[in-house]
Amino acid sequence: MSLNQQLAVDSSAAVVPATETSANQEPLLAAITLLPLESQDQPAFRWNTTLLANEGAGPNARLRARPWLTTGHWSGDIDIAARVADKIVDNAVRHGRPFADGCVPLRLIVDASTHELLVEVDDAYPEFPGFERVANQYGKPSGRPSGLWWVAHYRGRVSWDVKRGGDGVIVGKTVQAILPAG
Repeated sequence: MSLNQQLAVDSSAAVVPATETSANQEPLLAAITLLPLESQDQPAFRWNTTLLANEGAGPNARLRARPWLTTGHWSGDIDIAARVADKIVDNAVRHGRPFADGCVPLRLIVDASTHELLVEVDDAYPEFPGFERVANQYGKPSGRPSGLWWVAHYRGRVSWDVKRGGDGVIVGKTVQAILPAG
């Protein structure tokens, strides 16, 4: 079990620092916050769906997230949240595996106390090779930005953990992005 997975199982938050140098050569400090996968409190808003794992899954997530976040009265930037949902779903399709039904689940959850938005996507591939590298992409992207670069760009935090079935057997992983409220 990796350090990320061990910390994600713990109910307390942990911060893993990463540094980079900005264009003016001043060090920047970035962090990935490893969080429990689900809050114990009743969410202010929750929406779930499954998306067919194909090249249209990301854009479909974007189109479907926008009206639900509007209906749920989320106070954050809905266009940014829809873009992050698109990127995380697209990553699950490109780098993960769909479940037996050919789909990947998407959840949008608004925390009742902080009003932060939790965007969660599950896929059937239980590993996340290179997570630390792709999750610590800050500053200006080199080439085309990756999906997780957009989460950091929009001041979000990203984490992941293995997903277990009802019998405790590992069936895949959950990737989550947490976006600040307005």
